[in-house]
Amino acid sequence: MSRWVGGVEAGGTKFNCLVGAAPDVIAAEIRIPTTTPDETIAQALGFFEPYARRGELAAIGIDSFGPVDLDPLSPTYGYITTTPKPGWAGVDLRGQIQRALNLPVAFDTDVNAAAFGEFRWNPENRRLESLVYMTVGTGIGVGVIANGRPLHGLLHSEAGHLAVPHDVNRDPFPGVCPYHGDCLEGLACGPAIARRWGRPAEMLPAGHPAWELEAEYLALGLANLIYTLSPQRIVLGGGVTLHVELYEIVRRKVQQILNGYLRSPLLLERIDHYLVPPALGGRSGVLGAIAMAKQAAGQGD
Repeated sequence: MSRWVGGVEAGGTKFNCLVGAAPDVIAAEIRIPTTTPDETIAQALGFFEPYARRGELAAIGIDSFGPVDLDPLSPTYGYITTTPKPGWAGVDLRGQIQRALNLPVAFDTDVNAAAFGEFRWNPENRRLESLVYMTVGTGIGVGVIANGRPLHGLLHSEAGHLAVPHDVNRDPFPGVCPYHGDCLEGLACGPAIARRWGRPAEMLPAGHPAWELEAEYLALGLANLIYTLSPQRIVLGGGVTLHVELYEIVRRKVQQILNGYLRSPLLLERIDHYLVPPALGGRSGVLGAIAMAKQAAGQGD
């Protein structure tokens, strides 16, 4: 049996590609700028091809920005569909890699893979049956683990576009989402912060009013997810969450919104163990792709 599997985290700015077997067993890794589909996919294939040629790869896992088609019965399964990223709508990402390498290929959204990575590689999370991963960066995405597996439905979760209360007197900013304006992503993603305050999130100091407002929007979205999905843990990641005080404010505001309605000790007394940062840091997505590939290769559950 081949020791290695491959992982691809296909992002809007870069492709993270990895050959390995576990977070601490990595053979090689590369970051490729996301340019045109032909150029970017060719570079990714060039990275994996020597391992595939020598028979050292058992499978590939791919997680991608989207929207994507996750229906195995669909003629466009594995395609990136209606993305606004120029040149990438309608790209057969999974199929091109599968045909070139002739290996089993697992495919999912970037946030579902990040959720699966946090579930698969964090021993604390392995005992859980449900977990939600929310990333807050260029956009807001939500991945869901249910009964130990990534949740798929008609399409895939787009909970970053939840409708949340928006007091236009307090916050007249109209939002940046091209489809909905002031949905959660439109109000709270990184570009929304930068446009509203005139500076990107990383340049806003502690104590700036941006953080109370940001935490409130995130808490509203998270409370809706808690009410509807009742996950056993929420992992909150992405570049915006690197701000040192954000977790504390979000946790406090989630408790205020829930207002004691849900009588779980985790929510009432130990929310710092319930709403947590990623154990894998910024590598949740690519390590989730490795976990997906191992499943596709029949290497573990």
